[in-house]
Amino acid sequence: MRGFQELSARVFDVGAIALGAALASHVRSCEIAEHRFYPAFVAFSAALALVVFPSFGVYVSWRGRSKPALARQIVFAWSFVQVCAIALMFSLQAVDPASRLWLAHWSLISGAAMIAVRLAIYTVLGRVRHAGMNLHSVAVAACGSHCEAIIAKLEAASAAGFRALAAYDVHAERTHSSRVLAHSGIPVFENHESFVRYVREKHVDEVWLALPLAEEKALLRLVSALRDDLVNVRFMPDVRTLSLFGGGVTTLLGLPTINLMASPLPPAALLQKELFDRFFAAVALIGLAPLMLSIAVAVKLSSQGPVFFRQRRKGVDGRVFTIYKFRSMRMHEQKTGALEQARRNDPRITRVGAFLRRTSLDELPQFLNVLRGEMSVVGPRPHAIEHDNLYQRLVAGYIHRYRIKPGITGWAQVNGFRGETERVEKMEQRVAHDLYYLRNWSFRLDMRIILATIFKGLRHTNAY
Repeated sequence: MRGFQELSARVFDVGAIALGAALASHVRSCEIAEHRFYPAFVAFSAALALVVFPSFGVYVSWRGRSKPALARQIVFAWSFVQVCAIALMFSLQAVDPASRLWLAHWSLISGAAMIAVRLAIYTVLGRVRHAGMNLHSVAVAACGSHCEAIIAKLEAASAAGFRALAAYDVHAERTHSSRVLAHSGIPVFENHESFVRYVREKHVDEVWLALPLAEEKALLRLVSALRDDLVNVRFMPDVRTLSLFGGGVTTLLGLPTINLMASPLPPAALLQKELFDRFFAAVALIGLAPLMLSIAVAVKLSSQGPVFFRQRRKGVDGRVFTIYKFRSMRMHEQKTGALEQARRNDPRITRVGAFLRRTSLDELPQFLNVLRGEMSVVGPRPHAIEHDNLYQRLVAGYIHRYRIKPGITGWAQVNGFRGETERVEKMEQRVAHDLYYLRNWSFRLDMRIILATIFKGLRHTNAY
């Protein structure tokens, strides 16, 4: 059944790509057949989509996942295919104003079709599952509050297609959670044999082992008991007390690996973020070029010195790079090994510089850093190396800010934690917000931060 669904999805995607090209030709009042290159581009994109889409996770089962995540996967996968198509068009010198407009219409129509149909199917399936059909029954083996949390999530996400059928609380005699779960009408077992027997008698589809790593004995016992049954057994390790970022599972050398302290973003998410960053930075630099030129002239006329302020900062994995800003201070002597932060009514700041800092316009040259791959549009703000050396010793978790690329803006900044950090408590709050961003990253959160930066950046009181 799963193979048929994937085949159907592949056939539909090829059809959507071909139909989108034909509709784009109709919108542009031109015939594809009249342009000998167009059919070749359509065939190339369709073939590449069949090869690339699986690596972006487009055809994996989407049961229990979110609609925005599904749409993002398709957007990034289709964008990658079309970037390759554009590169091919340029290499064959087949680009003209008509072909560029046709390509834009084609990309939008085909991409919208692939997303719209999937979301419609997803919505229909969600309603069907909410009505009690097309469900996978689940039995959960866990401990105490973690067992309660998983059951609660299953009940809250009825459209995901899972139904809690039973629970086995390994520590029921100590936690008394069986009384709590009993209110939901789910049978709770405190005995291993009774739980396994129930799973077999009710033909449960899946058993989720949400046990701590310390419960190796109980884990192995359950796996051993169910190894000859046609039931999906999934291990959801409870690593909350061990992992900083939630214990994401990756594969290294073909071996499953739980990340206790590592980059919280999976490779696919990092690729998505990288593609978006480069595209956004290129568009921003082109669109803001007149404004940046005006600022450069104003900075040059405001006081003697260069237009740009350059400073070495730490990036991802602690790699040092040179960050760019519009200069906002008068030229002054800097003590070796010491750094004096800008403070309110700082006499070193020029009039132009005060406006730039208050509106965050001094940060615009950092889009060059993003385009060079040294920074991200959204991420933890990079600090001066002297501050890194100081706060790394004083603030717990500080170093983990550099597990992803630093950003022009971030979750801490849009929540008011920016500017001078004259007290350690201020830096602790900033770091706490940065770590929250790492644990809860999503493309939607990045968009929320960007919009908040645009609307809040021009009226922030902590920027001086």
